[in-house]
Amino acid sequence: MKMLRRIVVVVVVLYIGLLAGLLAVMRRPVVFGQVMKQFPGPMFAVIPFRRLWFVARAGQLKIGDPAPGFALTTRDRKSQVELASFRGAKPVVLVFGSYT
Repeated sequence: MKMLRRIVVVVVVLYIGLLAGLLAVMRRPVVFGQVMKQFPGPMFAVIPFRRLWFVARAGQLKIGDPAPGFALTTRDRKSQVELASFRGAKPVVLVFGSYT
């Protein structure tokens, strides 16, 4: 019985360690993609990836908060445009992700 208990404890500790490692990797999307290529299919049934993703990628912004400032290079790569330059002048729509 003691041996079974030790095995269960070791498995639980390893599982929690795996979840913590995945959570840390999910905060770095490029690395996360490389790690996920190595995961076997059955692991998706054992690990709550969706819940971990929402925890890892949750930001600090709330609905109604102003967007954080950032600058992007123009398509011709000759200048930069700052989000703050549009404040009070024009509406701005930010689209993140793929729309293909």
